[in-house]
Amino acid sequence: MRGLRPLTSAGSRRRTEALLLVFVVAIAVFGHANAGLAMNGALPPNLTGFTISMTLLSLVGHLGIRRFAAYADPLIFPLAMLLTGLGLVLIHRLDQGYIDRYGSDANAPGQLMWTVVGVAACILVVALLRDHRLLQRFIYLTMAVALVLLIAPAFFGADTYGAKRWIILFGFSLQPGEFVKIMIAIFFAGYLVIHRDSLALTGRKFLGMRLPPMRQLGPIITVWIVSMLVLVFERDLGTSLIFFGVFVVMLYVATERTGWIVCGLFMAAVGAFAVGSTEPHVKARVAAWLNPLSYYWENRPAGVTSDQSAQALFSFGTGGMSGTGLGMGHPELIKFAGRSDFILTTVGEELGLAGVMAVLILYALLVQRGLRMALGARDPFGKLLAVGLAAALALQVFVVAGGVTGLIPLTGKALPFLAKGGSSLLANWIMIALLLRISDSAERQREADARGPAETTITPVVAGDVTRAGAG
Repeated sequence: MRGLRPLTSAGSRRRTEALLLVFVVAIAVFGHANAGLAMNGALPPNLTGFTISMTLLSLVGHLGIRRFAAYADPLIFPLAMLLTGLGLVLIHRLDQGYIDRYGSDANAPGQLMWTVVGVAACILVVALLRDHRLLQRFIYLTMAVALVLLIAPAFFGADTYGAKRWIILFGFSLQPGEFVKIMIAIFFAGYLVIHRDSLALTGRKFLGMRLPPMRQLGPIITVWIVSMLVLVFERDLGTSLIFFGVFVVMLYVATERTGWIVCGLFMAAVGAFAVGSTEPHVKARVAAWLNPLSYYWENRPAGVTSDQSAQALFSFGTGGMSGTGLGMGHPELIKFAGRSDFILTTVGEELGLAGVMAVLILYALLVQRGLRMALGARDPFGKLLAVGLAAALALQVFVVAGGVTGLIPLTGKALPFLAKGGSSLLANWIMIALLLRISDSAERQREADARGPAETTITPVVAGDVTRAGAG
């Protein structure tokens, strides 16, 4: 496309992104200032540093996207920055409560450092990965690495809060499951591009549904067994649900067969019932879910040793519709978990139901943009990869928010972007980079097609190239 005038939508998209980022920085700075005024009657002493940090992160990210992915979706980066900024505000606010009540250390500086690392990794991936289809060449290597990371905590992991999902390396804790969700989305996208015809066109009908044949059940049975092993040996309910859920969603999107959904739900229910009835840690989580107030009883069920579920209900009840006001509640009563999966209760208590709905809408918009770019992508690998990444994000938000609100048992996963956790923040920013790259490629191709063959030179794609690339 040398010598051609630049495509017109790139500048418009980046201007929209820049305007949204101005609002993002303003919202984050206003929230931080408001929390400081409510708690101490004065502006936070680090307000200037916080403002500069948010401005530089937004500016560097915007310039990087303008340089390396000029046609990318203009909402993805601002949405991720807004969620991250709100998370920094909440962790800053929680630090003071935990320090005053328990004398714990401040976590906001570390979270800010990981935010810098995450945004830098996002821009680096966008700059180096100029075509997302290159990932299809390494799907089996990606899956091999994912399996090693997935099972590593069972043998080398640290048992923390009843689950083995962390690996301690050089004094740093790492959650491999946060990166595995991206790797399995890459593998399943490449695998289903190659085998979707055999998965979609064979099988017998039963009660109006075409069920897959037994020989094609091999992959889903393997994934089911692996997810159950993770649940048994690592006692990590959240990773197991996300791992199996992403596969079933991508399988349905690739084949459009409800039989796979039925098989997936049945196998998930059977596995969850079997493990939940026998594995002590999972059984205790289920007991705490069924009896959240049992901590306050003299004869509570065996294994229920935490009051977090009950405290979460109290926190949401205190917040009501509009909340107590940022910085005017007591979310630190949930103790250490308030900065991780229970950070949503801080939103519910101090910003109320309105705040919780606003946060969930931000996640829904981010998932919607991922699904939208899946519809716009021209290559099947990009379509399935965008669906897988969006599904992984949606499932993680569901298992965390569902556990905190009492809809499902607690999983212990971190709420994406919002909660404390370096591994989670870094992995989610890498996910954002992949979505940016897919949307950039899709929009470039769409505008090139709109301009017509007389003005553009498009390299033809041979149908067999996808199969050969996947096999490689």
